Amino acid sequence: MTRVIVAPDKFKGSLTAPQVAAAVARGLREAAPDVDVRCLPVADGGDGTVDAAVAAGFVKVGRWVTGPVGRPVPASVAVKGTTAVVEVASAAGLTLLERPAPLDATSYGVGELLKAALDVGCTTIVLGLGGSACTDGGAGMLEALGGASFAGVDLVLASDVDNPLLGPSGAAAVYGPQKGASPEQVEILEARLRAFADRVGPEHAALPGAGAAGGIGFAALAVLGARFRPGIEVVLELAGFGEAVADASLVITGEGSLDAQTRHGKAPYGVVKASGDVPVVAVAGQCSVEPGDLGLKAAYALVDVEPDVSRCMARADSLLGVLGGRIARDWVSQ
Repeated sequence: MTRVIVAPDKFKGSLTAPQVAAAVARGLREAAPDVDVRCLPVADGGDGTVDAAVAAGFVKVGRWVTGPVGRPVPASVAVKGTTAVVEVASAAGLTLLERPAPLDATSYGVGELLKAALDVGCTTIVLGLGGSACTDGGAGMLEALGGASFAGVDLVLASDVDNPLLGPSGAAAVYGPQKGASPEQVEILEARLRAFADRVGPEHAALPGAGAAGGIGFAALAVLGARFRPGIEVVLELAGFGEAVADASLVITGEGSLDAQTRHGKAPYGVVKASGDVPVVAVAGQCSVEPGDLGLKAAYALVDVEPDVSRCMARADSLLGVLGGRIARDWVSQ
C-alpha cells in the first residue's frame, strides 16, 4: 500500500496547517481510496506552532494572558508529558492588534505563558518566536516572569530567522517597519534595544536569533539560558516526522506562497531536507520559483485551478482537495 505523509504549513490568511493537511488528504483519498495517508501539519516557529504540536498529540491548555497592548487575550500552551510548546504570536502577535502599536506593544503575555508551562511541571519548553507585534527586547516577558527560575529547564527558541538584536539586520531595522514603525520610530526602538542590551548582557546581542520576535530571543538567550534552533527542525521532531517518513512513498508539503524566501528557514524546505530520498511535492497558493530549486519533484498551485487570488483564498479548502486528487493521479495511481 502506498503511504503518503501530508506535512504542510498554514496558508496564511486562509487555512491553518491542520486544515490544509485535511483538505489535501481528502482529495488524495477520493482519487485513490486505497492510499494510506498520515497528516503531520507543521510550522516554522511562528503562529501555528501550537496547532502543529496538538496535531502531534499534545494537549492544549488554555490561559488568559496580557495581550500586546495590555488587554486580556485568550492563549494556550501545548503540553505533552514534561514538554510544553508556547507561541509568541498567541500572546503578543500582530494579529491581536486592531492597529499597529510599534512603540507600545509588549511581550508581557509571553512571560505569563512561559510561567504557565513552568507551573504545570514542564522541564522542556519550546518557544515559537514568529509573528510578534512587539520590539521590546523581551523586557515585558522578563517582567512577567518575575525572577521565575529556569534552572534545569531546556528552553528551546524555535524560529525561521536568525537576525541579531541590533544594527541594520537587527530587530528594529528589519522587522520594525513590518510592525508599523516609521523611520523615526525605528530609530527610537533601536536606541531602546541598545540601552536594554547594555544593561542585560551586550555579549548576547549578536547571537543568531537574538533579534527574533522583536528581541524576545535576546532576553531568552541572555537571561533564561535558552538555545536557538531552526523552528521547522524542532516541529518536525515534535511531530515524529523522522519515524513517519521512514516507510513513506511520497511526502506532500506546502505553504501559501512558494518563493525565494522558502529556502531560508521556511517549513517546506525543512520538510524536503528531512525527507531524505523520499520524493516530495508541494501545494501552494502560488509558486514563483522552480520546484527543483527547492528540492521538490513538483509543485501544485491553487492559482493553476483558480487564477483569481481572492477566490483562491476564499475557496482554498475545496481547491486543495482538487490538488490532492491531481497529486494522487500523478504520484499514487501509477
